[in-house]
Amino acid sequence: MPKTVVLVGALDTKGKDFEYVKDLIEKRGLKTLVVDFGTMGAPAFAPDVPRADVAAAGGGDLARLSTGEHKDEAMQAMAQGLAVIVRGLHEDGKLDGIIGMGGTGGTSIATTAMRTLPVGVPKLMVSTVGGGDVSPFAGSKDITFMPSVVDVAGFNRISRRIYSNAAGAIAGMVEAELPAATEEKPLIAASMFGNTTVAVDHAREILEGKGYEVLVFHATGSGGRTMEALITDGYITALLDMTTTELADEVCGGILSAGPERCMAACKAGIPVVLVPGCVDMANFGRIATLPEKYRSRLIYQWNPDTTLLRTNVEENRRMGEMLAAAANAATGPVKFLFPLGGVSMLDSEGHEFWDPEADQACFDTIEANLRSGIPVIKMTENINDPAFSERAVETLLGMLR
Repeated sequence: MPKTVVLVGALDTKGKDFEYVKDLIEKRGLKTLVVDFGTMGAPAFAPDVPRADVAAAGGGDLARLSTGEHKDEAMQAMAQGLAVIVRGLHEDGKLDGIIGMGGTGGTSIATTAMRTLPVGVPKLMVSTVGGGDVSPFAGSKDITFMPSVVDVAGFNRISRRIYSNAAGAIAGMVEAELPAATEEKPLIAASMFGNTTVAVDHAREILEGKGYEVLVFHATGSGGRTMEALITDGYITALLDMTTTELADEVCGGILSAGPERCMAACKAGIPVVLVPGCVDMANFGRIATLPEKYRSRLIYQWNPDTTLLRTNVEENRRMGEMLAAAANAATGPVKFLFPLGGVSMLDSEGHEFWDPEADQACFDTIEANLRSGIPVIKMTENINDPAFSERAVETLLGMLR
């Protein structure tokens, strides 16, 4: 039976463009299902799911939204409605892949729906902002962005080529068959940063030797959000959270924050969690010229020309300690802390640039002071990158799994 590609877009302003892509996809032997979220003029062709259904699913009144006087309200209602429609199509087995095309408004609406789909479902967004910072549109999902180069507004020698590539791309993704896995191993997630690479690589090798598959996420904000989304979606068996540095960016206003809820997902999901205050000694900023004025007199380290690290102080570590304790206190499953008293990163080791036992201890003490009873804290004298520390972290997690 042919697979189905769902096309989502505004058929009033982009209808001819979508019809062209629809025909190209169908010529490859795939089915298409078109959802219209336009609100102004008449659609260029009849969709499978009309805009009235989308508006109703989003709690909006199409007659009101079609006046053009409530643009913000229309955007919100159509985005929410499209998300409901798309998720329902997937649950009903009527969506094997999805493609959207548009400017910033269309990109916002289409990707809101795409983010409701599980990781692995092909998602392609042809967008006027496809070559820029698309992180707000992608969220934590695997959305593929294709720059439209020119606006999605009619045919020319550039747009026809882009549309043809887009049709081929989504068709290829949908048609691709995942090779059968010889063995489905339990998945363990681990967080890593450049300053904890040695520790996490060692832990990963041990876990893989014990029969687990390890997904390592770089703690770059988007990495932490993606990891927690997969945990929430039920993919992950256990979490070795050795690099909670994204909290430092949340506290200090750095560029790699994963939000204030970082560390909460696994605890709330009830899976075994080992929490380590890893790399909480550093908040991340861009080039040194971009460092906020209030931090210019603080201890900084230029990791590379594009990354400036700020050494967190005692007060900032107390705040992170409160956040880590709050996450552990919310746990519905087993959770344990490991403290690396010999330093929380490669730079935070005796004799190195960020060595500050007082600041580290402020984080450790705050965690213990705010932690509910019954949550174990294991203290080790080693630095986080010492093999003895990563071995103990793995042993602790495996014990919780057993």
